[in-house]
Amino acid sequence: MIEGSMKPYSKASSLLRVVAAFAAIASICSNAHSEGLLDKAKANGELVLGTEMQYAPFEFLDNDTPKGYSIDLMKLVAADLGVKTRYMDLPFAGIIPGLEAGKFDLVEATSTITKARLERYDFTLPIAEATVAFVKRKGDASIQKPEDVAGKTVGGTKGSAQTALLKDYVRGLPGGVKSVEEYIGSPNAYADLEAGRIDAVAGSLPNLAYLVKTRPDKFELVLPAFGPTAYFGWFAKKNDDSRQLIDAINASLVKLNKDGQLKELQLRWFGVEMNLPQGEIPAPKY
Repeated sequence: MIEGSMKPYSKASSLLRVVAAFAAIASICSNAHSEGLLDKAKANGELVLGTEMQYAPFEFLDNDTPKGYSIDLMKLVAADLGVKTRYMDLPFAGIIPGLEAGKFDLVEATSTITKARLERYDFTLPIAEATVAFVKRKGDASIQKPEDVAGKTVGGTKGSAQTALLKDYVRGLPGGVKSVEEYIGSPNAYADLEAGRIDAVAGSLPNLAYLVKTRPDKFELVLPAFGPTAYFGWFAKKNDDSRQLIDAINASLVKLNKDGQLKELQLRWFGVEMNLPQGEIPAPKY
Protein backbone atom coordinates (compact mmCIF):
# COMPACT_ATOMS: atom_id res chain seq x y z
CA MET A 1 0.00 0.00 0.00
CA ILE A 2 2.80 2.32 0.84
CA GLU A 3 4.54 1.54 -2.46
CA GLY A 4 1.32 1.98 -4.37
CA SER A 5 0.59 5.35 -2.72
CA MET A 6 4.05 6.64 -3.56
CA LYS A 7 3.77 6.16 -7.32
CA PRO A 8 1.08 8.82 -7.98
CA TYR A 9 2.96 11.24 -5.77
CA SER A 10 6.18 10.68 -7.74
CA LYS A 11 4.40 11.26 -11.07
CA ALA A 12 2.84 14.46 -9.77
CA SER A 13 6.22 15.75 -8.60
CA SER A 14 7.74 15.04 -11.99
CA LEU A 15 4.87 16.83 -13.68
CA LEU A 16 5.31 19.83 -11.41
CA ARG A 17 9.01 19.92 -12.18
CA VAL A 18 8.30 19.84 -15.94
CA VAL A 19 5.71 22.62 -15.63
CA ALA A 20 8.13 24.74 -13.59
CA ALA A 21 10.86 24.21 -16.17
CA PHE A 22 8.60 25.27 -19.01
CA ALA A 23 7.50 28.33 -17.01
CA ALA A 24 11.13 29.33 -16.46
CA ILE A 25 11.90 28.94 -20.17
CA ALA A 26 8.81 30.96 -21.10
CA SER A 27 9.85 33.69 -18.67
CA ILE A 28 13.34 33.87 -20.19
CA CYS A 29 11.90 34.01 -23.72
CA SER A 30 9.42 36.65 -22.67
CA ASN A 31 12.14 38.82 -21.15
CA ALA A 32 14.31 38.42 -24.22
CA HIS A 33 11.41 39.33 -26.49
CA SER A 34 10.53 42.40 -24.43
CA GLU A 35 14.02 43.87 -24.77
CA GLY A 36 13.65 46.91 -27.03
CA LEU A 37 16.06 49.14 -28.95
CA LEU A 38 16.65 51.36 -25.94
CA ASP A 39 17.55 48.34 -23.79
CA LYS A 40 19.88 47.08 -26.50
CA ALA A 41 21.50 50.50 -26.91
CA LYS A 42 22.24 50.62 -23.19
CA ALA A 43 23.61 47.08 -23.26
CA ASN A 44 25.79 47.86 -26.31
CA GLY A 45 26.93 51.14 -24.85
CA GLU A 46 25.58 53.33 -27.66
CA LEU A 47 22.62 54.27 -29.83
CA VAL A 48 23.60 54.23 -33.51
CA LEU A 49 22.07 57.06 -35.56
CA GLY A 50 21.88 57.38 -39.34
CA THR A 51 22.02 60.92 -40.74
CA GLU A 52 23.27 63.17 -43.54
CA MET A 53 25.57 65.95 -42.32
CA GLN A 54 24.64 68.28 -45.18
CA TYR A 55 21.33 69.67 -43.97
CA ALA A 56 22.03 72.93 -42.17
CA PRO A 57 20.80 74.16 -39.78
CA PHE A 58 19.61 70.72 -38.66
CA GLU A 59 22.70 68.55 -39.24
CA PHE A 60 26.03 69.65 -40.68
CA LEU A 61 29.78 69.40 -40.13
CA ASP A 62 31.90 72.27 -38.83
CA ASN A 63 35.58 71.27 -38.96
CA ASP A 64 34.44 67.63 -38.91
CA THR A 65 32.34 68.26 -35.80
CA PRO A 66 28.58 67.52 -36.04
CA LYS A 67 26.51 70.63 -35.36
CA GLY A 68 22.95 71.82 -35.80
CA TYR A 69 19.51 72.03 -34.26
CA SER A 70 18.85 68.28 -34.47
CA ILE A 71 22.33 67.46 -33.20
CA ASP A 72 21.82 69.68 -30.14
CA LEU A 73 18.32 68.29 -29.59
CA MET A 74 19.52 64.70 -29.79
CA LYS A 75 22.24 65.47 -27.22
CA LEU A 76 19.53 66.57 -24.77
CA VAL A 77 17.35 63.55 -25.54
CA ALA A 78 20.24 61.07 -25.26
CA ALA A 79 21.28 62.55 -21.91
CA ASP A 80 17.70 62.21 -20.71
CA LEU A 81 17.55 58.57 -21.86
CA GLY A 82 20.97 57.77 -20.42
CA VAL A 83 22.57 56.58 -23.67
CA LYS A 84 25.63 57.53 -25.69
CA THR A 85 25.25 58.14 -29.44
CA ARG A 86 27.28 57.34 -32.55
CA TYR A 87 26.52 58.85 -35.97
CA MET A 88 26.74 57.24 -39.39
CA ASP A 89 26.95 59.97 -42.06
CA LEU A 90 25.70 59.05 -45.54
CA PRO A 91 23.73 60.61 -48.44
CA PHE A 92 20.02 61.02 -47.74
CA ALA A 93 19.14 58.65 -50.60
CA GLY A 94 20.96 55.92 -48.67
CA ILE A 95 19.30 56.58 -45.31
CA ILE A 96 16.26 54.32 -45.68
CA PRO A 97 18.21 51.44 -47.28
CA GLY A 98 20.68 51.74 -44.39
CA LEU A 99 17.88 51.51 -41.83
CA GLU A 100 16.33 48.50 -43.61
CA ALA A 101 19.74 46.80 -43.62
CA GLY A 102 20.08 47.32 -39.87
CA LYS A 103 23.13 49.59 -40.07
CA PHE A 104 21.72 51.89 -37.39
CA ASP A 105 18.90 52.03 -34.82
CA LEU A 106 17.25 55.35 -35.66
CA VAL A 107 17.14 57.76 -38.59
CA GLU A 108 18.25 61.03 -37.02
CA ALA A 109 18.42 62.70 -40.44
CA THR A 110 15.69 65.33 -40.11
CA SER A 111 12.87 63.85 -42.22
CA THR A 112 9.44 65.07 -43.27
CA ILE A 113 6.56 63.07 -41.77
CA THR A 114 4.52 61.91 -44.77
CA LYS A 115 1.59 59.51 -45.21
CA ALA A 116 3.73 56.92 -46.97
CA ARG A 117 6.50 57.06 -44.38
CA LEU A 118 4.06 56.83 -41.46
CA GLU A 119 2.60 53.65 -42.92
CA ARG A 120 6.00 51.99 -42.99
CA TYR A 121 7.98 53.53 -40.10
CA ASP A 122 7.55 54.64 -36.49
CA PHE A 123 8.10 58.40 -36.18
CA THR A 124 8.81 60.55 -33.17
CA LEU A 125 6.70 63.56 -32.36
CA PRO A 126 7.50 66.58 -34.57
CA ILE A 127 10.82 68.26 -33.83
CA ALA A 128 10.35 71.20 -36.25
CA GLU A 129 8.13 72.55 -39.02
CA ALA A 130 8.77 71.30 -42.57
CA THR A 131 6.58 73.42 -44.86
CA VAL A 132 8.12 73.61 -48.35
CA ALA A 133 9.10 76.82 -50.16
CA PHE A 134 11.48 78.09 -52.85
CA VAL A 135 14.72 80.04 -52.62
CA LYS A 136 16.07 82.03 -55.59
CA ARG A 137 19.20 83.99 -56.48
CA LYS A 138 19.42 87.42 -54.92
CA GLY A 139 17.89 90.03 -57.24
CA ASP A 140 16.16 87.62 -59.65
CA ALA A 141 13.07 89.71 -60.43
CA SER A 142 11.62 87.02 -62.72
CA ILE A 143 10.49 85.00 -59.68
CA GLN A 144 8.20 86.91 -57.33
CA LYS A 145 5.88 84.09 -56.26
CA PRO A 146 6.02 80.25 -56.36
CA GLU A 147 4.15 79.86 -59.66
CA ASP A 148 6.75 82.03 -61.41
CA VAL A 149 9.04 78.97 -61.62
CA ALA A 150 6.90 77.76 -64.57
CA GLY A 151 9.15 77.17 -67.56
CA LYS A 152 12.33 77.35 -65.46
CA THR A 153 14.81 74.82 -64.09
CA VAL A 154 14.34 73.98 -60.42
CA GLY A 155 16.17 71.69 -58.02
CA GLY A 156 15.86 69.73 -54.80
CA THR A 157 17.56 67.04 -52.71
CA LYS A 158 17.37 63.53 -54.15
CA GLY A 159 15.06 61.24 -52.18
CA SER A 160 13.55 64.00 -50.02
CA ALA A 161 9.85 64.59 -49.38
CA GLN A 162 10.39 68.22 -50.41
CA THR A 163 11.50 67.16 -53.89
CA ALA A 164 8.57 64.75 -54.20
CA LEU A 165 6.21 67.61 -53.33
CA LEU A 166 8.05 69.88 -55.77
CA LYS A 167 7.40 67.42 -58.60
CA ASP A 168 3.70 67.30 -57.76
CA TYR A 169 3.52 71.09 -57.59
CA VAL A 170 5.20 71.84 -60.92
CA ARG A 171 3.01 69.33 -62.75
CA GLY A 172 0.09 71.63 -61.98
CA LEU A 173 1.76 74.76 -63.39
CA PRO A 174 0.82 75.94 -66.91
CA GLY A 175 3.44 74.34 -69.14
CA GLY A 176 5.23 72.80 -66.15
CA VAL A 177 8.94 73.51 -65.71
CA LYS A 178 11.93 73.02 -67.96
CA SER A 179 13.34 70.36 -65.63
CA VAL A 180 13.62 69.23 -62.02
CA GLU A 181 17.24 68.57 -61.06
CA GLU A 182 17.93 66.29 -58.10
CA TYR A 183 21.08 66.68 -55.99
CA ILE A 184 23.01 64.62 -53.48
CA GLY A 185 22.93 67.12 -50.61
CA SER A 186 21.31 70.55 -50.56
CA PRO A 187 24.69 72.41 -50.65
CA ASN A 188 25.17 71.12 -54.20
CA ALA A 189 21.76 72.48 -55.20
CA TYR A 190 22.54 75.88 -53.66
CA ALA A 191 25.88 75.96 -55.50
CA ASP A 192 24.16 75.42 -58.85
CA LEU A 193 21.57 78.06 -57.99
CA GLU A 194 24.26 80.59 -57.16
CA ALA A 195 26.10 79.73 -60.40
CA GLY A 196 22.95 80.25 -62.47
CA ARG A 197 22.65 76.65 -63.62
CA ILE A 198 19.18 76.39 -62.04
CA ASP A 199 16.61 79.07 -61.15
CA ALA A 200 15.21 77.98 -57.79
CA VAL A 201 15.61 75.31 -55.11
CA ALA A 202 12.78 73.75 -53.13
CA GLY A 203 13.34 72.98 -49.47
CA SER A 204 11.83 73.26 -46.03
CA LEU A 205 11.19 76.81 -44.88
CA PRO A 206 13.47 76.51 -41.80
CA ASN A 207 16.41 75.35 -43.94
CA LEU A 208 15.89 78.06 -46.55
CA ALA A 209 15.41 80.76 -43.91
CA TYR A 210 18.73 79.74 -42.35
CA LEU A 211 20.41 79.81 -45.78
CA VAL A 212 19.15 83.34 -46.47
CA LYS A 213 20.07 84.45 -42.96
CA THR A 214 23.67 83.26 -43.35
CA ARG A 215 24.09 84.25 -47.03
CA PRO A 216 21.78 87.26 -47.60
CA ASP A 217 23.97 88.59 -50.43
CA LYS A 218 23.39 85.42 -52.51
CA PHE A 219 19.85 84.18 -51.91
CA GLU A 220 16.26 85.29 -51.31
CA LEU A 221 13.16 83.45 -50.13
CA VAL A 222 10.17 83.14 -52.45
CA LEU A 223 7.02 83.59 -50.36
CA PRO A 224 4.45 82.38 -49.61
CA ALA A 225 5.50 78.74 -49.18
CA PHE A 226 3.90 76.52 -51.82
CA GLY A 227 3.53 73.38 -49.70
CA PRO A 228 0.94 72.48 -47.03
CA THR A 229 1.86 72.61 -43.34
CA ALA A 230 4.19 69.72 -42.56
CA TYR A 231 6.53 68.59 -39.79
CA PHE A 232 9.95 67.01 -39.34
CA GLY A 233 10.70 64.02 -37.13
CA TRP A 234 13.08 61.10 -36.59
CA PHE A 235 12.07 57.52 -37.34
CA ALA A 236 12.84 53.82 -36.91
CA LYS A 237 11.53 50.51 -38.17
CA LYS A 238 7.91 49.77 -37.31
CA ASN A 239 8.15 46.99 -34.72
CA ASP A 240 7.90 46.43 -30.95
CA ASP A 241 11.65 46.88 -30.40
CA SER A 242 11.63 50.28 -32.09
CA ARG A 243 8.43 51.36 -30.35
CA GLN A 244 10.18 51.27 -26.99
CA LEU A 245 12.82 53.73 -28.24
CA ILE A 246 10.30 56.01 -30.00
CA ASP A 247 8.08 56.17 -26.91
CA ALA A 248 11.07 57.09 -24.74
CA ILE A 249 12.18 59.81 -27.20
CA ASN A 250 8.64 61.20 -27.33
CA ALA A 251 8.46 61.42 -23.55
CA SER A 252 11.78 63.27 -23.57
CA LEU A 253 10.62 65.69 -26.29
CA VAL A 254 7.49 66.53 -24.30
CA LYS A 255 9.64 67.14 -21.22
CA LEU A 256 12.07 69.38 -23.16
CA ASN A 257 9.16 71.35 -24.56
CA LYS A 258 7.61 71.88 -21.13
CA ASP A 259 10.83 73.05 -19.49
CA GLY A 260 11.62 75.48 -22.32
CA GLN A 261 14.79 73.84 -23.65
CA LEU A 262 13.17 73.04 -27.00
CA LYS A 263 12.19 76.69 -27.47
CA GLU A 264 15.71 77.81 -26.59
CA LEU A 265 17.12 75.63 -29.36
CA GLN A 266 14.58 76.97 -31.85
CA LEU A 267 15.46 80.56 -31.05
CA ARG A 268 19.18 79.80 -31.25
CA TRP A 269 19.01 78.14 -34.66
CA PHE A 270 15.99 79.69 -36.38
CA GLY A 271 15.37 82.95 -34.54
CA VAL A 272 11.70 82.02 -34.02
CA GLU A 273 9.69 79.65 -31.86
CA MET A 274 7.69 76.83 -33.44
CA ASN A 275 4.36 75.70 -32.03
CA LEU A 276 4.80 71.94 -32.36
CA PRO A 277 2.17 69.24 -31.64
CA GLN A 278 2.87 67.38 -28.39
CA GLY A 279 0.10 64.83 -27.96
CA GLU A 280 0.31 62.98 -31.26
CA ILE A 281 1.50 63.32 -34.82
CA PRO A 282 -1.00 65.31 -36.94
CA ALA A 283 -2.28 63.45 -39.99
CA PRO A 284 0.06 64.41 -42.86
CA LYS A 285 -1.52 66.21 -45.84
CA TYR A 286 0.69 64.42 -48.34
